Amino acid sequence: MSVDLHPFENRHYGEARALWEATDGVGLSDADTPGEIAKFLARNPGLSRVAMANGRVVGTILVGHDGRRGLIHHLAVAASVRRLGVGRRLVRGGLAALAEAGVRKCHLLVFSDNAAGRAFWAAIGAEHRGALALYSLATGE
Repeated sequence: MSVDLHPFENRHYGEARALWEATDGVGLSDADTPGEIAKFLARNPGLSRVAMANGRVVGTILVGHDGRRGLIHHLAVAASVRRLGVGRRLVRGGLAALAEAGVRKCHLLVFSDNAAGRAFWAAIGAEHRGALALYSLATGE
């Protein structure tokens, strides 16, 4: 099966959302509505990717940055194409796009109970930063 990577566009949202909902370890929130994803893609043009096979979305990666550090969201690969290097290709494409934008480091978040996700990131050389703690604040909107 041939899997090709393409820029993530707003038209991919429906299939991407279905993939995220079907993928263990992907957390969704009110920041994942069509409008919010459209804003994210507009703010970070050309950085995010979808993997396509037979005209269908089988993988996604959302990539953004603040000018200094990148952040990966929603790396997801359909079970039917796992272990074919699709996730690695999506990550390589996202990191290359960040490097081209002058961003030298990228972070990502993985739920601590997502053993498969943690194993994937370790296998591709991501450094676990156990000394850091994540905190979140609502903006008051």
